[in-house]
Amino acid sequence: MINIFKPAIHIKEIEDAKVVKKSFNYWRLRTFYSMYMGYAMFYLSRKSFTFAMPALINDLGFDKAELGILGSILSLSYGASKFFSGILSDRSNPRYFMGIGLILTGIFNLFFGLSSTFILFALFWGLNGWFQGWGWPPCAKLLTHWYSQKERGSWWSMWNTSHNVGGAIIPLMAAYLAQSFGWRFAMYGPGLICIVGGLFLINRLRDTPRSLGLPVVEKFRNDYPQENHEKERYQLSTKEILFKYVLKNKYIWALAGSYFFIYIIRQSINDWTQLFLVESKGYSVFAAGTCIFWFEIGGFLGSLAAGWGSDWLFKGKRGPINALFTFFVLIVIYIMWKFPGGSIIFDAVLIFLIGFFIFGPQMLIGVAAAELSHKKAAGTATGFIGWFAYIGAAVAGGPLGAFIKKSGWEGFFKVLIVCAIMAFFILLPLWRVKTHPDYRKK
Repeated sequence: MINIFKPAIHIKEIEDAKVVKKSFNYWRLRTFYSMYMGYAMFYLSRKSFTFAMPALINDLGFDKAELGILGSILSLSYGASKFFSGILSDRSNPRYFMGIGLILTGIFNLFFGLSSTFILFALFWGLNGWFQGWGWPPCAKLLTHWYSQKERGSWWSMWNTSHNVGGAIIPLMAAYLAQSFGWRFAMYGPGLICIVGGLFLINRLRDTPRSLGLPVVEKFRNDYPQENHEKERYQLSTKEILFKYVLKNKYIWALAGSYFFIYIIRQSINDWTQLFLVESKGYSVFAAGTCIFWFEIGGFLGSLAAGWGSDWLFKGKRGPINALFTFFVLIVIYIMWKFPGGSIIFDAVLIFLIGFFIFGPQMLIGVAAAELSHKKAAGTATGFIGWFAYIGAAVAGGPLGAFIKKSGWEGFFKVLIVCAIMAFFILLPLWRVKTHPDYRKK
């Protein structure tokens, strides 16, 4: 069983240039749509509980504090898993790693739906969070191996919109199932879809180009970064990946710190803005929810704009877009805080803009982590910074909720402003950095 996770064996390289081109283009497209659909499904099994909560409260009598704990359990288990599974995924076959992870998240959604006690809810939701972490690192590995640096921002940004697609589908699906059949079916539906989706990934995905007899993507596209890939045929050890290319890498630590603050903002807008609009502006739940819908639409477009901008305007440098988008997040949050008397359209536009600008660095910080380490350490590097991101997401849950209770919505906006300032100043020194100077060819 463990052997299926081992990386696929590299086979003899195909010599016919026409066959290589046709095969490479086919597998790049197949890899992309499989990853895209698969990661959107991870969102179905991750967010199902969020939109089943109202019905669950009515049926079983749990209070908001208890359900908030379950949300924090998922964030913490998911964040830890992104790091540790990142280490594993760099030395694994993403075909099975991602596929089996998706199947297990589906299974634990089913188990959650079959349960009725807080202890079992916590157990199964924590396990769901752990296997949620099997989704991102394989995608980072595949995006790094199948797409070269000058095009990677665009491809990565298109893939990143799978977050928004999954995030937009699940509230409709879960709300319909919960309202029509009860909250348990809001867990069963996404769970079954994810099990089928995992089998789909195992069928569709493959490992690196060299496992299919194709050259590395840098050779295929004649797009060699300054990073040293002379050891391309050398398999890095786990120790070398973890310590040399991640833990001793100052750029990875900077990106991790900025990710922590970016995710506090992202998760805070996601979790608390609807309540803010209802309590502070008197909007109906539906009207406030409509505003949050535009957060995902903004994120969809912002991801595409950030990827395109980093590739075409800044020639593969991710630092400028990360810093600029974070600065504009700061400006828009400040406007939302200091001009509270706007209309629902005004608020929807501001929330759209926050989504547009926050999903830029949310996506490109991950790209930068993959590129500022080694391509064979992409899963570990992105998993490591993802760990920090979801610690930030956990802070945006219970701890921020307690702070809002004490300080009001004024305190909420002050926290977001401080987070945006911190993220901006951490990202600013990375403006000119494209690849790690210590890993360049001599």
